[in-house]
Amino acid sequence: MPFTVSTPVPLYWTAYGPKGGERLLVLHGGPGAHHDYLLPQMLDLAREREVVFYDQRGGGQSRHDDDRAVITWESQVREMESVVRELALEPLTLVGYSWGGLLALLYSVQAAHGHAGPPPARLVLIDPAPISRAWRAEFDSEFTRRQQSPAVQVLRAELAASGLRESDPAAYRQRAFELSVAGYFADPREAHALTPFRVTGRVQQSIWDSLGDFDLVPALRDVRCPALVVHGKEDPIPLDSARAVAEALQAELVILDDCGHVPYVEQPQKLFGAIRTFLDRTSPTRA
Repeated sequence: MPFTVSTPVPLYWTAYGPKGGERLLVLHGGPGAHHDYLLPQMLDLAREREVVFYDQRGGGQSRHDDDRAVITWESQVREMESVVRELALEPLTLVGYSWGGLLALLYSVQAAHGHAGPPPARLVLIDPAPISRAWRAEFDSEFTRRQQSPAVQVLRAELAASGLRESDPAAYRQRAFELSVAGYFADPREAHALTPFRVTGRVQQSIWDSLGDFDLVPALRDVRCPALVVHGKEDPIPLDSARAVAEALQAELVILDDCGHVPYVEQPQKLFGAIRTFLDRTSPTRA
């Protein structure tokens, strides 16, 4: 299995799609999660381009015994820079989902100020995590409300009455996982076909704590590259946060109707169509 050699600890990485052409670095969500929950759906992008993933430190196959006290947003940015350089990913196209979208923005801000590099040539941000502490608090409240909604409670009751726990424990665990994230969906009944993932809680908490009382809006105005922001209209992450990202970056904003936080499941054709159109139009190899 491939692991980085230039980072403080080895980080797992993998790639899909045709070699020798454009390459995309996909940043998974979390923080503290791992890349493979975006599969197989995100491999739609690997039809024409090579798509590179890595497990950010503290999650998946990049977990280590000394992760407890060292992981911050700054260390994630530094390690991401090492991944970019080691894998020779220039010109750099970042595709960030959820927390990965925020990580892409943090990296881009640092690069714009000469504190990280190489700077991105293009940014694709899919339902990026909130870019301020206030919008983060709004998201937390809304997601909790949705998870406690009557619609989700009905689905939980149906699972409890299904007998799956005894008859098919694997299917029961799969459905229980899906219901644990149903509040992310525009329609919680559509929470299916998901690859389960685990979040390392201490890593997630450490990174969010390191951001403090953050607000990226002013700093994002210094980032200059073509950018696309795609956001589900019914995402529990406030749409105003995505609008602020697009305005600061002077980016195209695509709002997906009937879609929450999981567009690669809820609206894959619209999502990948918008991304492919943007990438084709802004290709660094286009004559």
